[in-house]
Amino acid sequence: MMTKLAPYKRDLPYAYAPGIAPSHALLDARPGAARRLLVHSSAEGSEGVTALRARCEALRVRAEVADHALSRVSRKENCFAAIVFDKYESTLSGEAPHVVLHQPSDMGNLGTALRACLGFGLIDIAIIRPSADLFDPRVVRASMGALFAMRAAHFDSFDAYRAAYPNHALYPFMLDGALPLSRAAERPEAPFALVFGNEATGLPAHFAAVGQAVRIPHGGQIDSLNLSVAVSIAAYAFTARQFEEHSVLKEE
Repeated sequence: MMTKLAPYKRDLPYAYAPGIAPSHALLDARPGAARRLLVHSSAEGSEGVTALRARCEALRVRAEVADHALSRVSRKENCFAAIVFDKYESTLSGEAPHVVLHQPSDMGNLGTALRACLGFGLIDIAIIRPSADLFDPRVVRASMGALFAMRAAHFDSFDAYRAAYPNHALYPFMLDGALPLSRAAERPEAPFALVFGNEATGLPAHFAAVGQAVRIPHGGQIDSLNLSVAVSIAAYAFTARQFEEHSVLKEE
């Protein structure tokens, strides 16, 4: 008999990937972590659920109808499937660029920021505690499963991150950063790390001295940008050259 699933909590050894797209993303990137497929009775026979069932059967992952469990996991009425998966920790690349999220607290912001980073090829994410729970279903869903294709590691402090990766050129994003984004992104040092603060408080003032502080210029009608928006803009700016060069090569 299968173990009864508990409502999601941070201290559980497993988590849930709610939704068809996040479930497929999990199977694409980390099939070995999948443990159970939960499907809603109303979606039985649909194209999305049928495809998930076939993939899970090939991986010998049990599938079961679990309407009540899905309602508890997703907190939404339109969640037709979810995969139960084992939590995991990754090691960041020492050569690739990093995105450092210093004490992010909002689940939706964290998930959306992760998706943007993956879209611009930044797959190494350092998360400084205390922080939102990376594996909370709200984060997984907001990322549309992007986090499964990424390397994310937690650190108890920024100093701990820096001790582990001392060679990255740091670009902390601050409202009063000395250098505008366009100039900072012209020729960034490699490897680089883009550092962002908490949604409500931003980075502490002393971060201006740990690297090249950067600001994203914007109109005075707002006092700051949402974290996921700031991460998206910065990620694009720092990677635009490589994507433009790749596009030109494809056209040729």
